[in-house]
Amino acid sequence: MTLVTTDGYEAAGELLRALAAPLRIGIVTELATGPRCVHELVETLGAPQPLVSQHLRVLRGAGIVRGLRRGREIAYSLTDEHVAHIVADAVSHSREAR
Repeated sequence: MTLVTTDGYEAAGELLRALAAPLRIGIVTELATGPRCVHELVETLGAPQPLVSQHLRVLRGAGIVRGLRRGREIAYSLTDEHVAHIVADAVSHSREAR
């Protein structure tokens, strides 16, 4: 019999909470194709810049994205490709006929 600790469940819960907003799912989906600056995410997702920046801050705090300065801009990218797969699977599952 395997003993299951709740540490992994807690971490998974934190990850899923950080992904719980539709705009954050969109951001992760966009970053799955490569690094993007805020203005690129704003253009692609059609959301106001302050809102995109706020959601990026949450994703950074959760360790899902990182920023790398490129001159005057910051290019955001995923810290781990596993997150992109989780989001893609969730989106795919939500589109399945019930």
